[in-house]
Amino acid sequence: MVAASVLLDVFVPVLPSGVLVIMAATAAAAGSGAATGQVPDSVPDILALTLCATTASVLGDLVAYRLAWRGGPRLDRALARSPRLITAQERLGAALARGGGALVVLARFAPAGRSVVSLTAGAAHRRARDFVPWSALAGLAWATYSVALGYFGAHWLGATWLATGVSVLALIGAGAAATYLMRREQEAEPA
Repeated sequence: MVAASVLLDVFVPVLPSGVLVIMAATAAAAGSGAATGQVPDSVPDILALTLCATTASVLGDLVAYRLAWRGGPRLDRALARSPRLITAQERLGAALARGGGALVVLARFAPAGRSVVSLTAGAAHRRARDFVPWSALAGLAWATYSVALGYFGAHWLGATWLATGVSVLALIGAGAAATYLMRREQEAEPA
């Protein structure tokens, strides 16, 4: 369920994939004894969850990237109707060309940022070698952060809804910070 949600999140950005990852990490922490303050003896659950979320994130990005790559004139016309998407496509292309893949990582935390970046990179026909490593790093960073929120939330607050709620708020906070940083960077760039 977690893998499917993370994979499809790129196409339907309203799916609660981050919330599911946090809840699964909270449940894994509760099962491993972390919620009771014991030293966890089954860390493999956490590592498997991180690997699952990372892999699904990268696969979703690649599917969106390839679909946009092959989208052809129809996708180009759809993108051309939105001045914001045109601007995003131009800036992403320039950022990737100059090694600014940090934008890909930052966008993974912003609401719908992953979708915009993956689709824009494909539609702009950016080379896979410029996009895929950054997508993998973004997926790993996001998955590690989300799993850590759930795991440590359960460790510090117990495996309760409060722990999950605080962890989700921290994930939303990271998304808000990423959105702010992306907008600040766009405003700082010369037109």
